[in-house]
Amino acid sequence: MDAASLRDSTQILLPAEALEGIRGDLDEQFTLTIRQEDEQVRIIGSPVEIKDASDFLTRNGIAVA
Repeated sequence: MDAASLRDSTQILLPAEALEGIRGDLDEQFTLTIRQEDEQVRIIGSPVEIKDASDFLTRNGIAVA
């Protein structure tokens, strides 16, 4: 696995406002680190947690690239 693939499987980068109203649920349901970076939020976790968090975000109407 190359560095880019590993990074993509362990983090999600979203606009900061994307987590409004669901950040608490995300924190409760998954083991993640959520970092505010200027206008963006970086969600970092294991590949399994990131996949599950990505599915959760998608179910809540948040597009994850």
